[in-house]
Amino acid sequence: MDFKSFSFHPAVAEGAKSAGFVTPTPIQAQAIPEVMKGSDVMGLAQTGTGKTAVFALPILNQLMNGPRGQVRALVIAPTRELAEQIHDAFRTLGRKTRLRSVSVYGGVGINPQIQALKRADIVVGCPGRLLDHINRRTLDLSGLEVLVLDEADQMFDMGFLPDIRRIISHIPHKEKRQTLLFSATMPGDIRSLANEILHDPLTVQIGLTAPAETVSHALYPVAQHLKTALLIKLLKDADTGSVLVFTRTKYRAKSLGEKLTRAGYSSTSLQGNLSQGKRQAALNSFRSGQTRILVATDIAARGIDVSNISHVINYDIPSTAEAYIHRVGRTGRADKSGEAYTLITNEDRRMVIAINKAIGSKVEQRVLTDFNYNERPSASTDKRFDAPASYRPHSSPGRKATPKAKPKSGGRSDKGGFAWLSPQKKSKSVGNRRKPKY
Repeated sequence: MDFKSFSFHPAVAEGAKSAGFVTPTPIQAQAIPEVMKGSDVMGLAQTGTGKTAVFALPILNQLMNGPRGQVRALVIAPTRELAEQIHDAFRTLGRKTRLRSVSVYGGVGINPQIQALKRADIVVGCPGRLLDHINRRTLDLSGLEVLVLDEADQMFDMGFLPDIRRIISHIPHKEKRQTLLFSATMPGDIRSLANEILHDPLTVQIGLTAPAETVSHALYPVAQHLKTALLIKLLKDADTGSVLVFTRTKYRAKSLGEKLTRAGYSSTSLQGNLSQGKRQAALNSFRSGQTRILVATDIAARGIDVSNISHVINYDIPSTAEAYIHRVGRTGRADKSGEAYTLITNEDRRMVIAINKAIGSKVEQRVLTDFNYNERPSASTDKRFDAPASYRPHSSPGRKATPKAKPKSGGRSDKGGFAWLSPQKKSKSVGNRRKPKY
């Protein structure tokens, strides 16, 4: 099967060919024919599976016929980076179609967007700025034919569901439009939303069961206050290309990025407090290879599609096994090998068990021979940074996170920091294996 079998309009087919599309990915092969028929589709797929083309190519194909200069397709995305990435995909794939795509999001001036919307056929945007345009009456969705919700679970995490429902109240009823919803996971609230807005949908699920076989996994038990030192040691010892480091909080992402820079590494951070210009500059620097290490939160990293990431390092363990799979799916792509390292503390034991189940085997545990696990916290320890980043996933914006309960078993050991660590049995190198205790 190849892209010619989809029978796109010649202008759309030329865009796909110019973009290098030859053989469809599994989700493209399964979903594009159904989208072309006009069916509603619910796609469950991780970043990097090719889902943007699943909706972009059929939308361009459909809009080749009919009026121009009015908004007929709307794509809602959780972050500015993802909105811009989708907008770029429409421009690349639709360069021969003369259809106009516009991206709208906060953090930049609204007046240029207002002018661009007057001639737009396709709008890609984030919920807040989309509502702003609707309230200003600078965005008319009465003629909308296709609605796409991308990364729906992340929009739920960010508290955007009320905004999405408000936007949907301004567009034609679900029987009069085509709706496509894509999500890496399917929590209850997203499934409820899908039932509300989709009409007799087809469900396509790809790649949610386990990470790619090209990714190898390792756990590094360590005391919370020694995480940064161990991370720097791993970066020094490992042969890495581009490295994506995940933290749980914006503050920690910013602070860790600065600490790595002071340690002599080419690093930057991507988090919500940056201006749009700085966010885009950080992402472009990482994509080009100018910056070797990017530190980001889950929310900020959504939409990052960089093919040459050699290592994903979980400085903080993710909140769910599905989030782990989503994170590490950013390495080991296109048949390249990748490494996924996770720094763990005693309070992470339950999540380690969940990750082992998701992967289908026990992740190996590694300990470095030339790292001092016995070092105590110093008087200058940053309490905000070195305290466990406890939080409640899916908590509403503004709600105080509930700290995780400390595990009853295990705990600190007088030898090397943790009960599960035995300094006398440390590995001789980063790559050596020892039997995991989980």
